[in-house]
Amino acid sequence: MALRIYIGMADGLTAASRRNGAWHMETHLDGRLTQCVAYDPLRPERVYCGTFHDGLWRSDDAGANWRPAGAGLTHRSVMAVAVSRLERGRAPDGSACGVVCVGTEPSALFRSEDGGETWREQRALGELPSAPTWSFPPRPYTHHVRWIEPDPAVAERVFVSIEQGGVMRSLDGGQTFEDRRPGGPCDAHTLASHRDAPGLLYAPSADGMGATGKAIMTSRDGGTTWQPAGGGIRHSYGWSVAVDPGNPERAVYSGAFSPRQAHDSAVAHSTMYHRRPDGTWEEARDGLPDPAGTVIYVLAANPAEPGVFYAACNWGVFRSADAGRRWGTLDLPWPERYRTQHVQGLAVVEAN
Repeated sequence: MALRIYIGMADGLTAASRRNGAWHMETHLDGRLTQCVAYDPLRPERVYCGTFHDGLWRSDDAGANWRPAGAGLTHRSVMAVAVSRLERGRAPDGSACGVVCVGTEPSALFRSEDGGETWREQRALGELPSAPTWSFPPRPYTHHVRWIEPDPAVAERVFVSIEQGGVMRSLDGGQTFEDRRPGGPCDAHTLASHRDAPGLLYAPSADGMGATGKAIMTSRDGGTTWQPAGGGIRHSYGWSVAVDPGNPERAVYSGAFSPRQAHDSAVAHSTMYHRRPDGTWEEARDGLPDPAGTVIYVLAANPAEPGVFYAACNWGVFRSADAGRRWGTLDLPWPERYRTQHVQGLAVVEAN
């Protein structure tokens, strides 16, 4: 088994791996604006990558070769992809696979039970009462599924975040949905859960703008009620979160003072926080680039590495082995053109 890091960039998907003591990078899906990446926990060499305008792509050999997803995806802008650890299907070759869910722009949810060969739209999401109010501010005529989080502890429970619309919950694999909860996040950019803490959800969002204390929220009852996730965060436009595989109370968060400072490389000013044992948050600066000039971090954790986090931004990929307090740069051959790009997706996995 070898560690592989998949990094979604504006002009393709980069796969990084360590061989003979050195990091190597290969770029795939050249020229495509990647939006998200995920792997199958039952078969880690099976990887999915969503792109804007160019649909969903899949690889069965840890990213060496790619092909378009199968029939049934009726929208070409794939903004979110997730693979369940608990719900299982069967791939065409007879092997077990995790059920895959894909979210698109405009907002729609699709489900595959055969490794991405065929897809079925879960229409109940778009029939929710709040759906007519959904709107993405930069393109107010549309909206999209920003994140999909299959519950790692409860089969068929899945959470879907609409940008901008709220977090929706299904208890039956997406056949039916419950609408957003009063007091819950309206604009969650990421959702993160933990298999050892049933019901726990983290949700960084734009709800924190205006110093409301809601830059990151948590639910401890599976999305029924929501609370602020602790104080200490000054950068209240929340973007990404990752949870320690070994401790559901330890997490890292990335944020900025505004959407433009998060996403626009010309004025970028973004940072990261780690969660203290007392539940408050502290800015993480040790080993990381200066916030000025830093496009927002995308965060990830590898289930095989408790206490370890990964972060990717325009300056490269970083690793922390002490739950987010101190960081080191991975010695990747980082292309110069990436220094003005926005990392869109990050996945870290050990695969053949």
